[in-house]
Amino acid sequence: MNFDLTEEQEMVRDTFARFLDENSSTIRVRAADPTGFDPALWQGLGELGAFAMRVPEEAGGLGLGLLDAAVLMDEAGRTLVAGPLAEALVANRLLAQLAAESQADLLGRAVAGEAVVTLAFHDLAARPLQWIAGGLVAEAVIARRGDDVVLVSVPESARKAEETLASTPIAEIDLGALDAVVLASGPDALSTFAAAVEEWKLLIAAGLAGIGREALKLASAYANERKAFGQLIGTFQGISHPLADRLCEVDGAKFLVWKAIRDIYDGSNEAAPGISLAMWWASKYVVDAASQALHTFGGYGLTTEYDIHLFVLRAKAWPLVFGDPDQFLDEAGRRLYEGETAPLPDAGEVPIDFDLGDEARAVCEELARLFEEKVTPEMRARFHYSWEGYVPEVHKMLADNKLLFPGLPEELSGRSITPYAKIAAMGELERQGYNTPGANVAAMVAMMIHKYGSDELKRDVLPKIINGEVLTSLGYSEPSCGSDVFAAQCKATPEGNGWRIDGTKMWTSGANLADYVLMLCRTNPDVPKHKGLTMFIVPLKNEGVTVQAVHTFMNERTNITFYDGVRIPDSWRLGDVDGGVKTMSAALELEHGGGFSKVMKQMVHAAEELCDELGLTRTVNAQRRLARSVAHLWISEMMTYRAQWASVEKKPNPGFGPMAKMWSSEKFLSDSRDLLDLTAPLSLSKRSGPAQLLNQCFRHAHGTTIYGGTSEVHRSMVAERYLGLPRTRG
Repeated sequence: MNFDLTEEQEMVRDTFARFLDENSSTIRVRAADPTGFDPALWQGLGELGAFAMRVPEEAGGLGLGLLDAAVLMDEAGRTLVAGPLAEALVANRLLAQLAAESQADLLGRAVAGEAVVTLAFHDLAARPLQWIAGGLVAEAVIARRGDDVVLVSVPESARKAEETLASTPIAEIDLGALDAVVLASGPDALSTFAAAVEEWKLLIAAGLAGIGREALKLASAYANERKAFGQLIGTFQGISHPLADRLCEVDGAKFLVWKAIRDIYDGSNEAAPGISLAMWWASKYVVDAASQALHTFGGYGLTTEYDIHLFVLRAKAWPLVFGDPDQFLDEAGRRLYEGETAPLPDAGEVPIDFDLGDEARAVCEELARLFEEKVTPEMRARFHYSWEGYVPEVHKMLADNKLLFPGLPEELSGRSITPYAKIAAMGELERQGYNTPGANVAAMVAMMIHKYGSDELKRDVLPKIINGEVLTSLGYSEPSCGSDVFAAQCKATPEGNGWRIDGTKMWTSGANLADYVLMLCRTNPDVPKHKGLTMFIVPLKNEGVTVQAVHTFMNERTNITFYDGVRIPDSWRLGDVDGGVKTMSAALELEHGGGFSKVMKQMVHAAEELCDELGLTRTVNAQRRLARSVAHLWISEMMTYRAQWASVEKKPNPGFGPMAKMWSSEKFLSDSRDLLDLTAPLSLSKRSGPAQLLNQCFRHAHGTTIYGGTSEVHRSMVAERYLGLPRTRG
């Protein structure tokens, strides 16, 4: 797996970023009005090789890949480039592919930045009058006309300037009334043209992501300076949380572009719908991000003295030259559910890679064989996503085969397995229907004992956990404090050579099945709340422990546990006295490390099955809603992969884990509601099969935005770590 660009691509990015910072500042962007075109900038881009980037080497170009062009477009969006850059990149490549020799002079001038060649998106035979991106400054337009691909010469008299939303150089031109030469004809030519349009969608989506990123950066900087009611406005969650949500959406646009490019390279059948979803997503949500950024400025954002309105207008205008962006969601639906195909551009070299690797596939195959050979129908009938789905025989089977704790160090798990294979293993367990949190919590506690535990704990408790003989639960939350675990009041008082535990813990899921609880206790009430905490392992079978059931509407049992004079030796303490925050931090990071894409995938598949059963799959309504859920799923997967990759490869990680958890849980909840609606009233049933699963997902999803840290806590983490906003909680 790799989310890094190559050194050469980073050099290209840095070169264009420096050039655009100097030559496409907002001062220059404003100066380009009213035409929205900067000739000096355009020529400078030509001198840097921008317009040769996608032209094949045999035609005198650089022959770079689609990702290189997307990186350039990201920077172009960030700096609001005054000119039809995406269209020119695509048109120059198309001209070289179809008529490099006959149009050598025009191609040479276009590559040098001395002429503008652009693209018409719709067939001239049906729609000769079209809005053309760059039409106000273009010397020529490449278009489809029936079975031909033609080059239309555009005289200055045909370019009529008029005021437009974002002052971009678009123009409405009657291409049917102008001189045109045929560049190529027949199926191959039409396929090449269609692939160019697909490439344009990706490049515009990449550019939009750049617009959104910069708009949020400007808003965050303003929120770090502007005060209201005596405080920086960035401390208000009403400011920071919406910005965190919009950041997820902007990252989602980039991820859909990157995924589509990689899918093209791999020949995946997800490539074509991925292009459509990337274009739809960026068109819809980047302008939302820019508008939210403007809202952060308050009334000042409405004035033309501030630059933020420029980002709002460009984010809205760029994709609309094609037409209503919702058509791309319809297109994605047809490509996903009707088998509609599309010619695809050549991707070139693609260093980014989201494949989990051969070892991951081998581990999944091993798990599948184990479940097929050793898990009986009676065992499967007890499976449930909650603690109540714990099946001791399956738990022990996984332990015996060294697959209970994939990803833990070899001395704990019994085998060496890469973190990427662990991700795949968790996905396979989800596919098998066995995803009880019991193993995840046991892995966390085993790691904590291994790192901080006494020799006694390592001798008497750790082997039983590792061998799959016992479960452990978590004792963090209390009735008076949920996500604010550092406000814990459950007391641990020194007594002889040990400790006396008194208090109550809430949401101790699995305590009715477990032998031990990993507990955070107050050991010093006279210091700030986060400094007086200590971590312990507490046996749940000890005298003084009471476990009381708490049932949820999600078909889960959790517990409230009472501790009345429970005595444990000091050797059952983890880490230093009053050092619980340090000890606990690793465990908390594990909880924040992933999302819910695996169960989201199961939910989408269940909805697809129900739509088939109900005869809905061929309807536009169902296709649109399923495609939207697929977009959420793919973004969630990419966010989780990035968080895991950054952790494994020791990359800078400004809250990728909390972002993945927050985003995926929120989309799991919203999609579960929508897909339940789509398939109603059958989805009301709990009958075995997809209806039951979808019904369960709706109830399950409510909990995912709460446990492991609420979405509000994670939004604050994303806002602070990723956007650099001030702390929003005490």
